[in-house]
Amino acid sequence: MAVSSCEMSLNPVFSPTSTARVSKSPSSSSHFNLSSSLRFSVSASAQPSFNSKSVAVTVVEPQPVFTSVISFAPATVANLGPGFDFLGCAVDGIGDYVNLRVDPDVRPGEVSISEISGAGSKLSKNPLWNCAGIAAIAVMKMLKVRSVGVSLSLEKGLPLGSGLGSSAASAAAAAVAVNELFGGLLSPSELVIAGLESEAKVSGYHADNIAPCIMGGFVLVRSYDPLELMRLKLPQENKLFFVLVNPEFEAPTKKMRAVLPKEITMSHHVWNSSQAGALVASVLQGDLKGLGRALSSDKIVEPRRAPLIPGMEAVKKAAIAAGAFGCTISGAGPTAVAVTDDEERGIEIGERMVEAFMKEGNLKALAMVKQLDQVGARLKHLPLLWCMAVSVAKQSTWNVLTRTQLRVFTIRYKI
Repeated sequence: MAVSSCEMSLNPVFSPTSTARVSKSPSSSSHFNLSSSLRFSVSASAQPSFNSKSVAVTVVEPQPVFTSVISFAPATVANLGPGFDFLGCAVDGIGDYVNLRVDPDVRPGEVSISEISGAGSKLSKNPLWNCAGIAAIAVMKMLKVRSVGVSLSLEKGLPLGSGLGSSAASAAAAAVAVNELFGGLLSPSELVIAGLESEAKVSGYHADNIAPCIMGGFVLVRSYDPLELMRLKLPQENKLFFVLVNPEFEAPTKKMRAVLPKEITMSHHVWNSSQAGALVASVLQGDLKGLGRALSSDKIVEPRRAPLIPGMEAVKKAAIAAGAFGCTISGAGPTAVAVTDDEERGIEIGERMVEAFMKEGNLKALAMVKQLDQVGARLKHLPLLWCMAVSVAKQSTWNVLTRTQLRVFTIRYKI
């Protein structure tokens, strides 16, 4: 089913600086450098405004730079214990893929989902009800694409309801794919806004998955109104490993949010605030043991959710006993996440956690040891794209990629 990007009332929000982009052509696209800024603000209510006495600005619709692209978006660990709805990080090696292409069979300005494979067999192909479709439509609207139709196929590498940011990964992969297909005109902050359109419909308006999924690394959501994000840089010399143990048990985000307390005591507020501050400080200082202690310290959310996941309390104890610096529920669960600084120890910790899930929860589980993803959602097969671009750019009859755009391409992807 194809849906027009102009038919949805998604009302995308632009940052105060993004109004300057309305007169840009594809050849002057801004750099999509995910690590270039550690902090930026986006107004959640401001719309581009123009002085009626000023000269009219002509909106230039971007044209496709490629005929097709393949994007990848990583898994994420949200909350990180005491950071409910405002802390998250990206995890390398697992995630979702989107194959997006210009499709002459799709009406101009519309998005179609042609195929869903992997763990997403239950998902709808209606773009109005699919995370990837919603995000793709939002980006099409932001770019004001009206003369080109696109179709996408989604490969789900993340299980649904796993607590690993499955919906955010689909949305991020689609948002990045559409943006890069048309020259990468949108900033990471605007892509987060597009992803939030999807998250709001599926699991609630929270950015602790979608922001690190797009930006990579650790991300703090400082404010939602206006949206303000801060990327927390872990010192490169630190080797942080995440032990992710996913049991055969589905924990829908909406259900897990429903059990949260409506009110909390002042003592719990002070405790969680101090632990969240300690977690942020530990990340910036590279104190992995301190990070682990803070990760394990939540007194508000985890105590309500852990009893709903069979064996979770025993799994946490098993991880700590095996040498993990800390352990908690990843996102809404049921995945348990532990942290360590050694991969081999991480494998052993994972084995003990799997055993605890089976012994105390009667659940089969799969353990993975992964590192922090510092890049976030991005295009795949970049060297091949680059070689093709250089090859065709040498042909005088080919005018899609200019020499300037090739330099932008090099800078953007650090090739």
